[in-house]
Amino acid sequence: MPDLSESRKKPKIIAIANQKGGVGKTTTAINLGTALAAVGKKVLLIDIDPQGNASTGMGIESDQRDLTSYDLLLGGTPIEDVVCETQVPGLLISPATTDLASADIELAGDRARSGKLRKLLQGRNLAAFGLDFVLIDCPPSLNLLTVNAMVAADSVLVPLQCEFFALEGLSQLMLSIREVRQNLNPELRIEGIVLTMYDSRNNLSHQVEKDVRENMGDLVFQTVIPRNVRLSEAPSYAMPALLYDHTSKGSIAYQKLAAEVLRRNHQKSA
Repeated sequence: MPDLSESRKKPKIIAIANQKGGVGKTTTAINLGTALAAVGKKVLLIDIDPQGNASTGMGIESDQRDLTSYDLLLGGTPIEDVVCETQVPGLLISPATTDLASADIELAGDRARSGKLRKLLQGRNLAAFGLDFVLIDCPPSLNLLTVNAMVAADSVLVPLQCEFFALEGLSQLMLSIREVRQNLNPELRIEGIVLTMYDSRNNLSHQVEKDVRENMGDLVFQTVIPRNVRLSEAPSYAMPALLYDHTSKGSIAYQKLAAEVLRRNHQKSA
């Protein structure tokens, strides 16, 4: 358990969100967190997706998830009791289970339902971990869990698959972020948009990249995440791609993305 009396700086809180599934959201959460930890940053990954894929991908077996993000949000369990270590030094996780699937219904009658996670992340118990970053892996929908993440976050990182309807889905997400900013979290910003599943041999990938960069400008990260077999294989071995094969194109891309995130936040590697 951390020293709760120790005064620490406030970590940067980034919600990783997209209302569409299968865009590389959890892959980004896992591997960005691992890449940041690899350069000496202390990172907490909060899994609030009822599928629990980030937890599985970090090697946290179901029978190890005695206390989860559900207990954190709905059970009032202190964050230091929920957070556990992962196989990556410097990367902690608040795991998730399917219990979170009922969160929307259970939170519906709570007047403070949208700010539950923010309140938890503002406590001194979190500060005592000495974190540099908190990454929140959101569900693939714009439900109360995702709203909680956006209300708690400093910024939103959007993984965007290089597909035909990419910009249409992005515009919907931007409207939701704007609503949260106007009504619940005026400090919320866009951390950036990262293009995922990029196939350099495919004209569609080039066209999507061109359209997104023309429309969103500097909000789009220079780094693109390629379609990569190693990125797809790693979760079946319950580990981030950076541990599974740190030399793969996907792993190298996430290391570059981490470097961009650090630059945008004026931080240096340890």
